Amino acid sequence: MPNIAYFEIPADNVDRAKHFYKNLLGWKIEPIKTPAMDLKSMEAIQYNEITLGDPTLGTINMGGLYKRQGNETIKNFVMVDDIDKVVAKVEKLGGKILVPKYLIKGVGLVALLRDTEGNGFGVWTPKM
Repeated sequence: MPNIAYFEIPADNVDRAKHFYKNLLGWKIEPIKTPAMDLKSMEAIQYNEITLGDPTLGTINMGGLYKRQGNETIKNFVMVDDIDKVVAKVEKLGGKILVPKYLIKGVGLVALLRDTEGNGFGVWTPKM
């Protein structure tokens, strides 16, 4: 069965979104040298590559960030070591807690959050 292998985050303010994700999750976010193409307008857009995690873990370790076109949104779940630490920081960085931390039996702890751009995402600490 196919797994999700990449993600993209649309942002109204790319610099603000970079700051949010770099400071909340420690992600490396860098612009790519060649502009990407918006497939709807066929115009060049600045695309930022996100590098995160350890590729040997078998989890998603790459993604993209770009200027939002229309009403785009995304939600993925991010595996974190300490869900309490992340949830405690989200509002200080301008995000929101949509659903506080809760336990999914046999899976782990999950919280649903919203970033500074209005995108929902989850954080997850696996059951140890």
